[in-house]
Amino acid sequence: MNWETYIKQFGQYLKLERSLSQNSIDAYVRDVEKLSQFIEISKINKSPLKTSGKDLQKFIEYISELGMSAYSQARILSGIKAFYKFLNYEELMEANPAALLEGPKLGRKLPDTLEYPEIVNLLEAIDLSKPEGGRNRAMLEVLYSSGLRVSELVELKLPNVYFDIGFLRVIGKGNKERLVPIGRDAMKFLKIYIEQIRVLIPKQKGFESYVFLNRAGRKLTRVMVFLIIKNLAAKTGLKKTISPHTFRHSFATHLIEGGADLRAVQEMLGHESITTTEIYTHLDRDYLRQIVQEFHPRS
Repeated sequence: MNWETYIKQFGQYLKLERSLSQNSIDAYVRDVEKLSQFIEISKINKSPLKTSGKDLQKFIEYISELGMSAYSQARILSGIKAFYKFLNYEELMEANPAALLEGPKLGRKLPDTLEYPEIVNLLEAIDLSKPEGGRNRAMLEVLYSSGLRVSELVELKLPNVYFDIGFLRVIGKGNKERLVPIGRDAMKFLKIYIEQIRVLIPKQKGFESYVFLNRAGRKLTRVMVFLIIKNLAAKTGLKKTISPHTFRHSFATHLIEGGADLRAVQEMLGHESITTTEIYTHLDRDYLRQIVQEFHPRS
């Protein structure tokens, strides 16, 4: 039997024998579905009955690297443990690989992830009466809406902005291209910036096609983006240590915590899998757009 069959049986068990509410059942099922998606995209290719404790530990470490909060990691861990307890209870497995499963051992401090109200406070603190304010609002909306790396943001060019289909063509690590959806609010502010602010900036030679420009008509630097975000955090009294990457972590976390497909989020981030192999699952463009529209807070 495949993952889908076992997960369906797990849901029935939670309903009939555990008498859980439908909301609780749905949450447990989503947790296990995330594990099955990870098993697929990391090319582990094992059924639930063949997964090892090491495989499960890799999954927990992976969702931590995506920037998920400690609360969300603990909740998913609880769902995984319940699933394998069910398989063990049904005598489908002799040993329970999740019995000794622990939360991730973090070798480094991950960037803080912003709550959605904190994102809104930062965005709304930007002074839109100034030209650079309109640029900064568009820039941060794009960062949070599409999960771009700061290097991808400063290298974004006008021909790679597709307002008609709501996508950006991004040049990522290793010069690899990917298409990522852009949310409704981000598209609105980006359009205002391009059509009403950017057109008034005299462009330096060689920088005519870059989207985000400084007052001298040259593309923004990574350092400048860091400073803009740092100053904005100070202005709003935010105590967390944040950077452009914080918006990328928040993008992934808010989508996944909202119930988005792990494979779709990984595709949009342009992530390599936990085993450092390239992702082979290339998802349909309409499906990626649907994921953002359904699960992103600003769409």
